[in-house]
Amino acid sequence: MTINVWSAEEKLRAREQWTNDPCGAEYEREHEFGSDEYFASIEAHRYNEYAPWMRARMGFDDFPGASLLEIGCGMGSDLVQFARGGAHCTGIDLTPRSIEITRHRFQLNKLAGNFMISDAESLPFANASFDVVYSNGVLHHTPDTAGAVREIFRVLRDAGTAKVMLYHRSSLNYWFEIVIRRGVFAGEFIRGRSAEEIMSRVVEHSEHEARPLVKVFSKKEARELFAQFANVKIEVDQLLRAELRFLSPLVSESLFARLRKKIGWNLIITAQK
Repeated sequence: MTINVWSAEEKLRAREQWTNDPCGAEYEREHEFGSDEYFASIEAHRYNEYAPWMRARMGFDDFPGASLLEIGCGMGSDLVQFARGGAHCTGIDLTPRSIEITRHRFQLNKLAGNFMISDAESLPFANASFDVVYSNGVLHHTPDTAGAVREIFRVLRDAGTAKVMLYHRSSLNYWFEIVIRRGVFAGEFIRGRSAEEIMSRVVEHSEHEARPLVKVFSKKEARELFAQFANVKIEVDQLLRAELRFLSPLVSESLFARLRKKIGWNLIITAQK
């Protein structure tokens, strides 16, 4: 019973977080919220500045004609890319506001899609409903991540593809920013706060006190989560030069590219059923 109560509370905090602070909205303050210009600016930042590797790595143009589900569609940035690439898209999110924004964004782009409020741990779809299930930066916020992965497996068709991003335990961001800088030097550990509690306070942009659940995973842990899949590929990416701080001028582009794939913040799991 205690587990269920805490799970419900964590999901309420997650809903509060992204109702008040839609993911990515902090990067755009110039244009009217919900306008074409607003979303264009969000996309430019996401795919040109923050994660220029994402378009190719996530395969936005790789699934024409496929039925694709995104779990945790947020403001619909990635789902719009898949739709432009020819996929038949369905988006779910725990947060009603996210569904409203994504539906509006598809309408602005004259794209078709289906959207509903739903929980990643209990998907409202029959077995073998989708060719592709995609989730970027969402399942590390849900209490039962393993249960959510089992649901992905269930709703995928045979030979279907799951593409999921989880936060990386062996990343520079986790060890330097969370453990060393905040946990040790800022005294958070001495105050009795765990690394998970620190991440809940600082990892996601917030202008309020929702403090959503945040977890990190090692490659081994991610592989165990997807053990029921026939083929699993795990890659690492997402590192900004600013994270290197004073060492940045000393790091060549070739070395930086290698570091991204070793100590980046994102684990990208591609699994085939």
